[in-house]
Amino acid sequence: MNHGYFATEFSNFSLLASVPNFKRIRLEQVSIPSFAFTNMKFENLQKLSLFACRIGQAFSTSTIQVSEALPKLEEINTDYSNDLIELPAEIFNLIKLKKISITNCHKLIALPRPREIGNLVNLEILGLCSCIELLELPNTIGGLHKLRILDISECLETKRLPEEIGEVQNLSTLHMIGCSNYYKLPSSILNLKHLEEVVCDEETAGLWESVKHVLRNLRIKVHKEDVNLNWLDNHRCLPPLLQKRY
Repeated sequence: MNHGYFATEFSNFSLLASVPNFKRIRLEQVSIPSFAFTNMKFENLQKLSLFACRIGQAFSTSTIQVSEALPKLEEINTDYSNDLIELPAEIFNLIKLKKISITNCHKLIALPRPREIGNLVNLEILGLCSCIELLELPNTIGGLHKLRILDISECLETKRLPEEIGEVQNLSTLHMIGCSNYYKLPSSILNLKHLEEVVCDEETAGLWESVKHVLRNLRIKVHKEDVNLNWLDNHRCLPPLLQKRY
């Protein structure tokens, strides 16, 4: 853990790999070297959390496949990474992943090339909250047949859900607070028979109200902006809008 203002180079990454029974790793404000997850194995690691880390090069140098280095990884959480522009395609070969949460990564503009995301056959939760430059969700999101929760709140540049969202038959919860006022819902959302809750603001709620006669189990929860600034007293706390929801 680094308590400074800037990410510190983590040069002794091999020390972590030398502890074979690690199931969880959390790193804060460190710069992850390019070889970190591609030259050594973390055979029992199940959860990886990175807060305010520089990770843009973390998968760029490879001697082994990421799927071999992290064979049991089920959860990745990345928050406030300021150099993440595109999610490394290698992540989408981790077929045991159940949760990906990428939040407050303001330079992220794209997920990997469309075909990769469909590899995540066990993914249940995809959180992209406050990735304000993210342009779109890939069409192959329809291949995420186990996906239950999708969070695209505050993805300001994402203007629509792809038509293939209707193929995500197990989707039960959708968070889309603070999305564009010009957001478009595809007709395929009528196929989301298991959708139970949409959390959004008033502008978007009207779009969902118009389909409740088809999606009879749907609850629309309108988010009310909280002007309470008490969260500022502790820099480690996130504002109410961005607190963990799942």
